[in-house]
Amino acid sequence: MNAARIPLVAGNWKMNTTVPEGLALASELRALALPDGVEVAVLPPFTHLWPLYDALGGRFALGAQDAFWEDAGAYTGEISPASLSGWCDYVLVGHSERRHLLGETDEQVSHKLRRALTHDLRVIVAVGETLDERERGSTIDVVRRQISAAFEGVCLAELERCVVAYEPVWAIGTGHTATPEHAQEVCHVIRTLLDELDPAADGERQRILYGGSVTGENAAALFGEHDIDGGLVGGASLNPAEFFAIIVAAARSGAIT
Repeated sequence: MNAARIPLVAGNWKMNTTVPEGLALASELRALALPDGVEVAVLPPFTHLWPLYDALGGRFALGAQDAFWEDAGAYTGEISPASLSGWCDYVLVGHSERRHLLGETDEQVSHKLRRALTHDLRVIVAVGETLDERERGSTIDVVRRQISAAFEGVCLAELERCVVAYEPVWAIGTGHTATPEHAQEVCHVIRTLLDELDPAADGERQRILYGGSVTGENAAALFGEHDIDGGLVGGASLNPAEFFAIIVAAARSGAIT
């Protein structure tokens, strides 16, 4: 990766751990001797956000796994960005499990992104293709559509508060990881698309993550690619030793010019 961009490793716990289990995991994470030159974020279930705000002791950024597109109203079960602001550093939108399991559309992802940006939140926007789309050779078209829809109406100053995570759906939780070459190809396209969003944009400043079965074993090869600036990590983030290995790989990649 480009050493001018500080790598980010974000651990998405998904719907895992009870609050006591999450606090125990946070305690193990706090004991890690984090290397310099890398930002680390934890995205636990909503029920954990407030206790983990204190438990992580400011050593990790804290993120929410989703947010709604309104600040308040009759939206039973939803969480507003206004409720997250002041507690969270990041919010994740557009994860494939929400797109494909819950039917979330490109338009809804865009609404969530823009609403989150009205608050003091940084946004991780997930994009990626399914196995069928990959086999049809539609990866770039799918990612282009998702990027264009998500960032419609977003200004340059807001764009600079966003991170894009390329997560091929066929790799998430399957143990199948995109090759570094494939991941680099798509992440380079994403960087080019971000450049095109605003004539003043500098795509080289934007952080782009890879997600999809990232492990301590494959992280170094993935993060060594020029356009990959860290990872959005799922299952491995629940294992402190494995997560730490990924963090170290990201820190080392950031030292490469």
